[in-house]
Amino acid sequence: MTSSADLRTRPAARMPSGRRADPVLGVRVAVWVFVAAAIIAPLATVVALGANGRHIGQLLDDDIAGAAINSVVSAGCSALFAVVLATAMALFLDRTDLPGRGSLRLIMLSPLLIPPFVGAIAWTGLLGPSGMVNRFWTDHVGGPLWNIYGGDGVVFLLTVHSYPMAYLIISTALRRIPGDLEQVARIGGASPWQAMHTVTIPLLRPALLAAFTLTAVGNLADFGIPALVGLPERYTTLSTMVYRYIQSGTVDRPLEVVSTIGVALLALAVLAVVTDRGLSRRHRQLDGAVTARRQIRLGRARVPAGVAAWVVGLGLTVLPVLALATQALLPAPGVPLTWDNLTLDSMVAAVTAPGTSVGVKNSLILAVGAGVVCAVAGLAIGVLTTRTRSRDNAGLDLTVMLPQAVPGLVIAVGWLILGRYTGLFDTRWVILCAYVTAFLAVVVQAVRAPLSTTSESLEEVARTSGASRLRALRDVPWAMTVPAAVTGGVLVAVTAVRELTMSVLLVAPGTQTLGVSIFNLQQAGDYNAASALSLLVALVGIAGLGAVTASRAAR
Repeated sequence: MTSSADLRTRPAARMPSGRRADPVLGVRVAVWVFVAAAIIAPLATVVALGANGRHIGQLLDDDIAGAAINSVVSAGCSALFAVVLATAMALFLDRTDLPGRGSLRLIMLSPLLIPPFVGAIAWTGLLGPSGMVNRFWTDHVGGPLWNIYGGDGVVFLLTVHSYPMAYLIISTALRRIPGDLEQVARIGGASPWQAMHTVTIPLLRPALLAAFTLTAVGNLADFGIPALVGLPERYTTLSTMVYRYIQSGTVDRPLEVVSTIGVALLALAVLAVVTDRGLSRRHRQLDGAVTARRQIRLGRARVPAGVAAWVVGLGLTVLPVLALATQALLPAPGVPLTWDNLTLDSMVAAVTAPGTSVGVKNSLILAVGAGVVCAVAGLAIGVLTTRTRSRDNAGLDLTVMLPQAVPGLVIAVGWLILGRYTGLFDTRWVILCAYVTAFLAVVVQAVRAPLSTTSESLEEVARTSGASRLRALRDVPWAMTVPAAVTGGVLVAVTAVRELTMSVLLVAPGTQTLGVSIFNLQQAGDYNAASALSLLVALVGIAGLGAVTASRAAR
């Protein structure tokens, strides 16, 4: 009887003369060349160009310290608030009998489908100086309730658009906690909430740290929210400072200057990840089967808690969309909301504008292109790192995952530099390259998940039937994980079509994306047209969520 170990070490065929070249090695070399071009090159370029520190004096004169403090404070505070909100959301929606929690969960996840800069435009229609809420408050109380422009508005909006991702991480970890641990605490005399506080929350700490780190890194270099809400009150972050240097045209060696800022962002991101890894090692993970959990009954507090949860959920999601619709249907900012003033002129102007058609076309091309490239490359990388044995698997996996811990702004700066030396500068393809760098890890993770839980026995059967290593990999793990790669590619495309931070730095005439088109309308003062186009983007995202929900319900 042949053992599995023998099958792994037995060659596919004996050659009478010489050793046959391993085709898997050729694939591995090709993958490394792709990874080096797509990931290592842009990041190394930023470090090489910005690490010399020649422009630190200039940056200090321009108050880079203040921008860095603003970036760290806004990213850290928003990540903290997002984790707190996401934890409460996970505990109430996943562990209690809160009324309507299924529908409320979908509503509160809707900010995932609305680009942050679109959300910023919506909220300015509510809480801007002439927003609906502030106008109402001024008319009835005598002064505005809260002006969203400034640093506090940046923190608030970053929180609103980052808590759904934190919830997904925390909710997944919550489902993995065995329910019998809480039952033991209950038997010992603890109330349901005491058991949750003393057992569940401590076991969630690694997930809370992971959610905080991921959210903080993502918010660290967000551009749309600080640009639309922070800059009017001179609240500058590192991302808006980079954009200012690129657009000014008066700075000597702007690429070296922004590379220095990129190195600072990269250092902050690496510091956050290292801190998270160090803290997470102190926590123990539970292994074993996950037992069923008993739902916590809210009792008399069920109705008040449900009302409060629905008010918060609708206030964070539906109210901004309604404000966006109001701005889109009025002819100009500040016009009273009456039936006589409602018009579709802004909608028509936004849809028929030349920049809109170009933006939609480019966004579709780039999103689909990024999805396809990431799906194919991610599938190959996932299969290689999980189904072959090589000393460089760990290095390959770490390199591919690195961009997840790197702010998109650093990736954009890297491709901005490389574009000048590769002929991609001022073309849409440099934006495509940045998308691939940023989102490749999404597909690799989607592919690795099913492969890590399946046996290699089918590949061994293929080898015993005479298939080569490459043929066995292609016919079994590759074919088996194509659906996962397709799903990952679709997720990449959906993410890319709403991206702004990288696009706004790499855009050139004729290459603007849909997000850049909306941003340009807002910067040009055409607020109603920007709101109209933003409304269409938001409605498409909400319709997509509804379609996915309906398809799942039909299964």
